[in-house]
Amino acid sequence: MLIFSLKNAHKKRLFGIALLILGIIIYRFNWRGIQPSTMKFRKMGLKANTEDFRLEGHKFRILGGSMHYFRVPRAYWKDRMLKMKACGLNTLTTYVAWNLHEPQRGVYNFKDNLDVEAYIRLAGELGLWVILRPGPYICSEWDLGGLPSWLLRDPKMELRTTYKGFTDAVDTYFDVLLAKMVPLQYMKGGPIIAVQVENEYGSYATDSSYMPYIKQALLSRGIGELLLTSDNIDGLMKGNVDGVLATVNLQKLKPIHISSLESHQPHKPKMVMEFWTGWFDAWGDLHHVFNAEEMANVVMEILKKEMSINLYMFHGGTNFGFMSGAIQSDMYMADITSYDYDAPLSEGGDYTTKYTLLRDIFSRYHGESLPDMPGLYPKMNYDISTVYQYITLWEALKFTEEPFLSEDPINMENLPFNNGNGQSYGYTLYETIVTSGGTLHPNDKIRDRALVFIDEQFIGILKHNSVEMVVPDGKGKRKLRFVVENCGRVNYGKELNNQRKGIIGDILLNGTPLKGFTIYSLEMQSSFIERLRGAQWKQIPEKPVFPGFFRGILYIDGYPGDTFVKMPGWTKGVLFINGHNLGRYWSIGPQQSLYLPGPWLQRGINNVIVFEEQEMEKKINFVDSPDLGMAIDVD
Repeated sequence: MLIFSLKNAHKKRLFGIALLILGIIIYRFNWRGIQPSTMKFRKMGLKANTEDFRLEGHKFRILGGSMHYFRVPRAYWKDRMLKMKACGLNTLTTYVAWNLHEPQRGVYNFKDNLDVEAYIRLAGELGLWVILRPGPYICSEWDLGGLPSWLLRDPKMELRTTYKGFTDAVDTYFDVLLAKMVPLQYMKGGPIIAVQVENEYGSYATDSSYMPYIKQALLSRGIGELLLTSDNIDGLMKGNVDGVLATVNLQKLKPIHISSLESHQPHKPKMVMEFWTGWFDAWGDLHHVFNAEEMANVVMEILKKEMSINLYMFHGGTNFGFMSGAIQSDMYMADITSYDYDAPLSEGGDYTTKYTLLRDIFSRYHGESLPDMPGLYPKMNYDISTVYQYITLWEALKFTEEPFLSEDPINMENLPFNNGNGQSYGYTLYETIVTSGGTLHPNDKIRDRALVFIDEQFIGILKHNSVEMVVPDGKGKRKLRFVVENCGRVNYGKELNNQRKGIIGDILLNGTPLKGFTIYSLEMQSSFIERLRGAQWKQIPEKPVFPGFFRGILYIDGYPGDTFVKMPGWTKGVLFINGHNLGRYWSIGPQQSLYLPGPWLQRGINNVIVFEEQEMEKKINFVDSPDLGMAIDVD
């Protein structure tokens, strides 16, 4: 009997150990082990019918991170995704930027850095699920919230409503985009487990029919995965739509976030779709940061509440070119080029204190070690580049499209350039003839900033809130010139319909509207920069004429790597390297360097072209660390 009892005890002990091991396996499978690469047979996608998400019937928590393909060089997509995996995240979340994919009505671009299909497939291959946020509006501190500027050619346009001019354009775009996205859904073998319906509509909410329209636009084109909405607490109720799971955006978790979700949709999973890991910056302001330890504490609190989370941003990247947006409340403020966002992974893909803290949190959460952290790409110091040639803006005009003649000033979007789609970005030159001086009243018609000249003599700057300017007297006919910059269209709030740029109405000289304009597009597309290379460049005089284009070279002896461009002594302009538009620089900051990805460089000679508005120093520095300016804590 004693031997029998001992055998039973031994069996019970073994059985208990087996149950424990099975429990650990089930726990890991439920919370982390379900990955795109391991799912061969799929019967049930992501569901939100209980207090927990369920994937294939198993409990599943979304641990997501936002990263946008259009802000990261394609050569670095894999590196950034592997770093996301190594941090303990299981889901990549991305917006889709309509204004990049349909730059002209009916003309689509899904190639190279805009190959969103390849981006999503890569995420799946690396073991990441995907939440797709196709818009059409995305906010994201992106010009016009991702909406194409040619929509504004319609003087009656009502964005983000069921106005027919808008819905017709959305329908045509969704026909193209969603045909590419449908095969990438979970139930078709892809990594997309959820799709967001529009974006933060509760903060706009001007048309009660609009969100049901967007929902149906997705469903009717084959979207069959879980649908979500995303709003801050003030817009949570107004932004939701029947049959769609509401999620909340926040930086600090408060009881009202929990109670609002519970009262609105009881017994449903709770998710923070945008946990803001940092914040964005505007020109003339300071660099906003969110304390790393405080951020980590909020993440732990969210996890303890059994909520799913998406880090916005995990990796911010860069607003290359002219794509940064703007904010407008009491005053207009344009967003900077960097979208570092004080995120866990820096603009250049480097680890931060936030990354380390998050990796520790998610490692303990998973109960096992995470994948090794990928190595970092080196950041390089290069020899100073000296610009040695230049041409004035006035000399460069012959390399632009043929100018347009108009009795009245016309806003950028309604100009006949780009095959009748208008001008989207950059600068526009308006010229007219005057025969006297006097007082110039911009009449609040400058969008957003104008350098004003009499012939080639600079006489001042006009902006949104400028009241008047004195035009000096002179003899005979003279050219009054306005070099007007679109500094970025507002991307959030009620002003979306008022984002036409350039000169948007009459400007008065001595009380009389100016007439008879010659208008040049200075969008500075890659084709224009290429044509400039054939210009008659000349040596830079002691006092060059501004604005102007300045040329130099960066010589790299060896394999090129990432670097950061600093331009002390330069005032404001745009930097091009090997034809790539790195974005705007502006001495007022906060940003004092531009990120230059190594894949855009080459061994040997690299061509440097700078468009500078007012003042320059011949030297350009290439350094191994960024300078995002003086920091201030996010309120």
